[in-house]
Amino acid sequence: MKVTSLSIPDVLLIEPHVYEDSRGFFFESFREDIFKKETSLDVSFVQDNHSKSSQGVLRGLHYQLPPHAQGKLTRVIQGEVLDIAVDIRESSPTCGQYIAEILSSDNKKQLYIPEGFAHGFLTLSDTSEYLYKTTNFYHPKSERCILWNNATLNIQWPKDLNIQLSPKDLLGDSFEVSELFPCK
Repeated sequence: MKVTSLSIPDVLLIEPHVYEDSRGFFFESFREDIFKKETSLDVSFVQDNHSKSSQGVLRGLHYQLPPHAQGKLTRVIQGEVLDIAVDIRESSPTCGQYIAEILSSDNKKQLYIPEGFAHGFLTLSDTSEYLYKTTNFYHPKSERCILWNNATLNIQWPKDLNIQLSPKDLLGDSFEVSELFPCK
């Protein structure tokens, strides 16, 4: 696998070695020993999640409060998404900044997002199937959401899509008043 640190160095773009021939392809989407060796991270994933979404569906920007914060390893098995990770770590020099990466079933790229980030994704294709591993279990009472179109974050979402949100995500907090965001 090829591992690349992005503009927020703790967020990693992971490109697995894909073996293709006339029959199709094969790759190891996750192998703990190689992941730990190539990333220098000692993380354990405890839960796998799978979602299917239609074009324009935006899920996020979600996070969980400590001690239930989640790191994530994300990938797309069908379609294409814009994957977003927002640094919400108070002491981080990149607090309030975000990473945006296109993940697709064609490029097979993965994104490792550590604890301390809000996360969301937008389906760009007709439909998408999105898988992600988490380092902590889902804990509803610790879950929070930042409003997707917060002006301070200024995330550059595609303008040609009809964005669709869940009722919960429509009620997301503004970045400025959220519990963990004294990014100064």
